[in-house]
Amino acid sequence: MIPPIASRFVADTTASGTLDHVADCNDDGLGAIVNLLGEHYHERGPADEDADEYCRLVSELARRDLDGCISVKPSQIGIDVGPDVFAANFERIVEAGADEDVFVWCDMEDHTTTDTTLDTVEATARDHPHGVGVAIQANLKRTRDDLRRLSDVPAAVRLVKGAYDEPSSVAHQSKSAVNDAYEAHLEYLFREFDRGVAVGSHDPQMLELATDLHEEYGTPFEIQMLMGVREDAQRELARQGYEVNQYVPYGGKWMQYFYRRIRERKENALFALRAVVGV
Repeated sequence: MIPPIASRFVADTTASGTLDHVADCNDDGLGAIVNLLGEHYHERGPADEDADEYCRLVSELARRDLDGCISVKPSQIGIDVGPDVFAANFERIVEAGADEDVFVWCDMEDHTTTDTTLDTVEATARDHPHGVGVAIQANLKRTRDDLRRLSDVPAAVRLVKGAYDEPSSVAHQSKSAVNDAYEAHLEYLFREFDRGVAVGSHDPQMLELATDLHEEYGTPFEIQMLMGVREDAQRELARQGYEVNQYVPYGGKWMQYFYRRIRERKENALFALRAVVGV
């Protein structure tokens, strides 16, 4: 059971309870991107087991006719075991998604995994066009080249700022530099990716820019935000007619994810403190 202090950010320990949360999101006009928590497996057994769980999750999303998709982490389904293990598990998850018309996102982790992740996503997307997407991190200095590569790949792109502590040799270090990079990459996506853009940001400045770029280029876009972060804004944007999808994590490995959210934002830490003292 997830304690109340963490339940703002993690839907449930079970798939069933999580899909109930997805149904509530749908009632509020939000789609959902469901993620089973787990990462950095160094043996094949746990990686295969989580891939199995994702395949079952795809079936349940379809059975319940929910507006939802899934998002997987490379290190959860085998990238640390071997590129071939990751590729095999990602392929079968995407095939399960294709069978049920459920979209599959691939999260991006630290820079040492970027090439292998993109190789696998590209190969899978060519076999399953329009059923696969990948997160790209604006803080990495290589990102413009990665976006150029993806412009010819039938995969969607979710642009995020980047949450990993990367060295200065490969990543922008200051907040202003990351923001500048995000804005430049967002403009490139709206200009070059007519199949659509996923704006993974809670930053009102970036969301306003996305709206302006949509008006300029006509490129369709969606907004993706985390469960527990600016949820009032998520629902308000949905009421205004924007396509908004909430990233919904679940599972027994909730503690590490919860503390990551607390460290990221002062507002999240304040919420946790209030939950503890009951105010």
